[in-house]
Amino acid sequence: MFVLLAGVLGLAAFAQLVAASPDSVDSTNGSTPVIDLGYAQYQGTFESDTNTSYFLGIRYAQAPVGESHVIYGHLRWRAPQTPTATTGVQPATEQPNECYQSALNGQSSTNPYRTATLQKRAGVTQDEDCLFLNVYTPGELQPNASLPVVVWIHGGGYISGAASDFTGQDLIKESDYGVVVVIIQYRLGVFGFLPGSEVKANGVLNAGLLDQHFALQWVQEHIATFGGDPTKVTIWGESAGAGSVLQHIVANGGKTDPPLFRAAMTSSTFLPFQYHYNDTIPETLFRETVNQTNCSNASDKLECLRSANATTLQTANVNINEAGFYGTFVFVPVVDGSFIVERPTVTLQRKDFNGEMLLSVTNSLEGYVFVDTSSPPTNLTAYVTELFPLLNETTVQSIVQTYADDQALSTTLSQIVAVMGECEYLPIFVCPTYLLLQAFGNRAYKGEFAIPPGYHGQDVQYYFPTYVSPPSNALPPAYNNSEFITSFSQSFLSVVRSLNPNDKFIPDLTPAWSIWANDATEMQFNVTASGDPVIETITTDPALLERCA
Repeated sequence: MFVLLAGVLGLAAFAQLVAASPDSVDSTNGSTPVIDLGYAQYQGTFESDTNTSYFLGIRYAQAPVGESHVIYGHLRWRAPQTPTATTGVQPATEQPNECYQSALNGQSSTNPYRTATLQKRAGVTQDEDCLFLNVYTPGELQPNASLPVVVWIHGGGYISGAASDFTGQDLIKESDYGVVVVIIQYRLGVFGFLPGSEVKANGVLNAGLLDQHFALQWVQEHIATFGGDPTKVTIWGESAGAGSVLQHIVANGGKTDPPLFRAAMTSSTFLPFQYHYNDTIPETLFRETVNQTNCSNASDKLECLRSANATTLQTANVNINEAGFYGTFVFVPVVDGSFIVERPTVTLQRKDFNGEMLLSVTNSLEGYVFVDTSSPPTNLTAYVTELFPLLNETTVQSIVQTYADDQALSTTLSQIVAVMGECEYLPIFVCPTYLLLQAFGNRAYKGEFAIPPGYHGQDVQYYFPTYVSPPSNALPPAYNNSEFITSFSQSFLSVVRSLNPNDKFIPDLTPAWSIWANDATEMQFNVTASGDPVIETITTDPALLERCA
């Protein structure tokens, strides 16, 4: 996707650049900084009106495409590989290709991951060649400035999303120009999360997670050149991005060495069913992918899939995702026995984890957009049975009774929304967050975004004001109060800067955060009926914790 810019540097400057340390920068022209990563040189931009520099579309891994590679063979469903060397200086001023996208089943207009998210972003196309990242720095590029770093992992149910949806300039401004921002992309859907024993035997499972891991290793190796400190990295994501953060927290049994981040932040942690790679449903997904790509009769079905046209594979990707149960996702992480060695719940209950501290935020009504409210289910037992196809009748009835007996859930629809929003197993966000909090103990903080209606995804606009997707969030924040936005966003950036949400660099309205383990205290971000911001401490509902248990 890049075009070589021969002659951007004079011969003398180019010679100095190549002869410098493996990572170096040419600062002779502040408006067009050039950086050398050893395997490639990139020319970025300094933008004076935002006082930021950025490098867009930096390749951090080889293209994971189906075509044969002389060393690694087919790279589809292989571990990410270090990019091959590229000569010349490449422009890093345009958004990169996004990974192949898919739609969530269901057509609810309130669903943030429906088909409309596939609308083309300006100048961005879908391609297998999508393992790129964007880097943003405050001011003109200052190598070795030792600034804290935040790595953003986009959400989208592991089937959609892209780096081009976000700009690190938002976070830099909210940090008072005190952090470096990295926004990464990773393989999605069938390209990133094809399960099954044949993939395990001759490829890699959880390729999308391994892409993220590889990008975090890239940060460790190269971020100092952009002014970041590799010992001060925070990983942060929303929805599947937060679920990805959880996966990295438990990666390698919670003992990743050397460590790749010091702090973890989750916004609406997404933890779907995480089967073992060879369980019935993962194997069924593999067979269905094979069937829809005309590989059923192949002696080596995975090799047939690797040789399949990307368009054919993408068609199967969309069809299989759209055929799933309403509000659920099918191509998601599995227990692979190596990177994710066991179910994350087991690792967390053992209190093994990567990272030094945690900040987790949930929304007050997470499950609503994942229930078909246009034609809502009317029978709680039938809904739970279909939602959890492997649970026995006794367990189903236990779940049904728990939610039916809750006086705060007075209607069948409210009970169903609560089941979808709280449950530990499906694309549901509340209980996994409390499991994380319990694991981190006195090193964890909890917040709740409660601006009405508090649906899943509505918080993103408050720390990414220029967020462009999903379409339902394309407008400015519904509650566009600058004091509120400062208080909310600064809580995250304070953690990035100093591991402490109470370490304020801009005066705000937020009272002192308490460790969640101390009396289950949370920070709630809300608004009064008269329109005034209200940010206050609350106590986690004991009934919610009982339902999670």
